[in-house]
Amino acid sequence: MGYLLGLDIGTSAVKALLLGTNGDVAGSVTTEYPFFSPRPGWSEQNPEDMWQATITAIKGVMAKFNVTGEAILGIGLSGQMHSSVFLDGQHEVIRPAILWNDVRTSAECRYIEETVDRQMLLEEVCNPVLEGFTLPKLLWLRKHEPQNFAKVRYLVLPKDYVRYRLTGNLQMEVSDAAGMLMMNVRQQTWSEPVLRALDLSSEILPPIIGSGEIAGTISPDVADLTGLKKGTPVVGGGADNACGAVGSGVVTPGRGMVSLGTSGVLLAHLAEPKLITHGTVHMFNSCIPGQFYMMGVMLSAGLSLNWLRRQLRRESEPYDALTKRAASAPPGSRGLVFLPYLTGERTPHGDANARGSFVGLSATHGEAELTRAVLEGVAFGLCDSVELLRSAGWEGTAIRALGGGARSPLWKEIIASATGLVLEEINVDEGPALGAAILAGVGAGVYGSVSDASDSIIAVERVVEPNPSWRQTYTELHEVYKGLYRALKESFDRLATIGY
Repeated sequence: MGYLLGLDIGTSAVKALLLGTNGDVAGSVTTEYPFFSPRPGWSEQNPEDMWQATITAIKGVMAKFNVTGEAILGIGLSGQMHSSVFLDGQHEVIRPAILWNDVRTSAECRYIEETVDRQMLLEEVCNPVLEGFTLPKLLWLRKHEPQNFAKVRYLVLPKDYVRYRLTGNLQMEVSDAAGMLMMNVRQQTWSEPVLRALDLSSEILPPIIGSGEIAGTISPDVADLTGLKKGTPVVGGGADNACGAVGSGVVTPGRGMVSLGTSGVLLAHLAEPKLITHGTVHMFNSCIPGQFYMMGVMLSAGLSLNWLRRQLRRESEPYDALTKRAASAPPGSRGLVFLPYLTGERTPHGDANARGSFVGLSATHGEAELTRAVLEGVAFGLCDSVELLRSAGWEGTAIRALGGGARSPLWKEIIASATGLVLEEINVDEGPALGAAILAGVGAGVYGSVSDASDSIIAVERVVEPNPSWRQTYTELHEVYKGLYRALKESFDRLATIGY
């Protein structure tokens, strides 16, 4: 039996996963590497650390499962979106990569909004201007490190840099390029109107390739380093969420997924790109040629529950114990509402000043109500994303549940009841690395298409239906939840200037 290798270049680690050509996941190995915060709000990583971790993870997964290089038929990569790797004319790294969660570029975002026509920008890149995207990082470099900006010959994202190290070929894959604010999402070409307005050249941006397209092959030097076979095909791969969609079977219009990790993601597959001029949602190219996905992101999903767990001094207990006590509180947590904006919020508000709040707190509330209110607050945040996806024409009735938070039966029932969507539990939850391996199989000719491959591997095993008696309560409470942000917005802004 042959294998496909999926590599996920994450924010804290590289995950290497082996997928058998029979559709079974053999297993994975994860190798961590550091990131640095030289100043408050800054987040950086050394691309060389990403590369060394990739080598270690490849060797580790091959050794762990006794797989030789000859048995690996293709390689795909997934990676953290938006993070910038600046290279000089010799393809050497100029400075540490500025990551997706770095927020130093607020002034550059305002500059883009003031300089580029808003409607033209939306028509070209289909996304709002946010600090995490790549374009503001390039402008920050030009303003604050002109000596480094002068050296820039190429700008790429982490997985595309690692793929260059594997193959010697430098390209940008389309689903990741869509998150740079520099690509025309419909035409899949670099946006000359946006770049020209900002006095930037597209010459620093490598050619754009497809997700399942062969980008190159393993070089002789890398074969010696890793044990991979020289000439093994390496495909373009995809952005982490795009590969996560492939790895969960969200590959046709109407399907969607919710991922409950530290952050919360609600993603829907669409056949056509839709412009949303209200609310902070993202529209990117999917790994399916010619198709797209829309995504809402809340910054503190699992993070909110983890925060409460620490404050209650329950770190020694499993999360199941916490949510079991929460189940003793009624839907609506006896009139207690939690706003999960502990680190600001992206969807739908795009507000870095938003903060978490318990509203309606009384002497009758205890640990059960506090915990359930947190679970419900995250669910209401996901409802905001559902409303935006609906306004874009998404007509799905079910979403696939992924991530650590999706292990909680109570949380899944709360989310199903709040959103009105059926939650589907799938047979495998391996995330973006599995999607990358599936893309490798398409490029290597093991599978005929991304959709067929994904559907042959991913299956729905169980569903969680909305609870009708909870649904009415949550529909009313979601309206209260939305009103609370509007009522507190001015106070959030004032608090951001006091006491820091």
